[in-house]
This record gives sequence, C-alpha cells and structure tokens, in this order.
Amino acid sequence: MKSTLMKGVVLAALLLAAAASAAAQAKPHIVDKAHSQINFVAEARFISAHGSFDQWEAEVMLDPANIEGSSFKLTIEAASINTRVQPRDNHLRSKDFFDVATYPQITLVSKKITKTGEQKYKVLGDLTLRGITKPLEVELTRVFYENNRGRFRTTFAINRKDFGISFNSAMNPIEDIVQVQVDINVLDKEATERARQPRN
Repeated sequence: MKSTLMKGVVLAALLLAAAASAAAQAKPHIVDKAHSQINFVAEARFISAHGSFDQWEAEVMLDPANIEGSSFKLTIEAASINTRVQPRDNHLRSKDFFDVATYPQITLVSKKITKTGEQKYKVLGDLTLRGITKPLEVELTRVFYENNRGRFRTTFAINRKDFGISFNSAMNPIEDIVQVQVDINVLDKEATERARQPRN
C-alpha cells in the first residue's frame, strides 16, 4: 500500500516538474509594430471596404521550439478602426456597428494550439466583440523564426451578426461575413532588451 502510494506521489511530482519545465520554455515576446498589422475586408454592394485597426497590443508567450506550448492575447482598441473614409469610420464607431463608447475593446485569446503540418498550426481561442464572446478556430502559419525574431500570420472569417452587428442598408447592403487578417512580427523581449543595453 505504501509502495503504491509512494509511486503515485513520485509520478505526480514528475508530471508537475515536466509541466513546469514545458511552461518555462515559453518566453515573453514583444510586437514589432512596424512590421505587424490587423486588417479586414467587409463586402457591400457599392464597395469592398478595406480597413485596419491602428491601436492594439499583444501579450505573447512563445516557445519557438514548441509552438504548441505558446499562448497569446490580442487587445484591440475598437475606436482605432480606419477605413480611410472619415464619415464611414464614425458610423462604424456608433451603436449601429462597434458601439465603441460601450465596448471599447476587442480581444482574441488563445486557448489551445495544435500543430497540423509544416509551419502550420490550429489555434482555438475566444473572440470577444461588443461584449459577446464566441469560440474561434483559425489556421496559423509560422512564416519564420530565427535570431530571436519571428513572423506569424492568419486569415479567417467571422459573421458580424454573431456579435450583434446587424445594421444594414437597403441602398448599400452589407454582407454578413467579414474577412480578417492578422500578421504579427515578434521579438524575444529579454534578448531585445539585452541587445539595447549600452556596452562598456
């Protein structure tokens, strides 16, 4: 009985140690904003409206050798929407669309990352928009990772009505499906800060 109990304790300790070791490999990374972007395309009768979000942050814990052990959280300032047409942007910020006064942020949080092929991964996460959270599955591509820098990109579709954005126009009908592109370049935070330190 004692032997079985001891084996169980040892096994649990080994599993915890392995889990802690795996978690320790994921390190904080910072975003290179000059080489990153979040874009979207919304189709309507008159035009395909191409836009972006100019203000956003990303919390990235990345293990380049084991992407499946990584995680991230994107936080987007909804009011920073930019389609290069001021009246349209103001309308998009209103209650008809993003209602930025009530719901100032959009978030995407990863829950699980699974390798699906060479440089390809499936990310399961939660997307919160207008206070509504829905599960989201996206295909992620690792473009490269070398010398403490990497680039990751994904393109996916969401149904705006799933998040309470149901406004439409009889004159210029808007399609429900919106295409989103996230393209992010990241840098190992510790290595970047070390490289920026002055040398004696």
